[in-house]
Amino acid sequence: VLSLLPLVMIAAVYRRLPAEVPMHWDLDGAVDYGAKAQLWVIAATAPVLEAMFCFLPKIDPKNKNYDKFGDAYLGIQLVTLLFLAAMTGICITEALRPGTVNVSGVVCLLVSLLMVYLGNVMPRFRMNWYCGFKTPWALSSETVWTRTQRVAGRLLFAAGLIGAAGSFAPGDTAKFVLLLAPLVLACGLSTVMSWRFYREESRK
Repeated sequence: VLSLLPLVMIAAVYRRLPAEVPMHWDLDGAVDYGAKAQLWVIAATAPVLEAMFCFLPKIDPKNKNYDKFGDAYLGIQLVTLLFLAAMTGICITEALRPGTVNVSGVVCLLVSLLMVYLGNVMPRFRMNWYCGFKTPWALSSETVWTRTQRVAGRLLFAAGLIGAAGSFAPGDTAKFVLLLAPLVLACGLSTVMSWRFYREESRK
């Protein structure tokens, strides 16, 4: 039901929308417009993604592990679908009343909160092929996987907090730097640590 919300939102206001609606915001605040029919493509992302959420575990060689972190996996689906609904709402609002939403600040804040949530639940993930911080070394053993998810979760959580604080910074460039720089650093450090965990286990 939640995955259909963006489609319902667009259907409810489609006739009121102008022929062209805002589709993309540059770092300098410039707005690119596109035909309003493109909103259907954006909204359709949610049900397609939800279908993948349901289908991929069935073909995962580690599908039995999903039962061990089912609540976290469901939570990821919910927050992702809420995020997509919020993005659709921003496009609709800015199409009907331009300038109502501080798009850069709101988007950076929402992405950061998504990172905070993912970082919080990541240590609960059990080994699988689709969900979590997956490196060749993490997939080599349960021990390396568990240690990798714990470190990656903490780093992603911290990066999300920095990004959330940065969403209130003056200037769009500063907002995106404070969002993306900690995220890149968290991913890089997690990859290095995953390799180190693998090397430590290999020496035993």
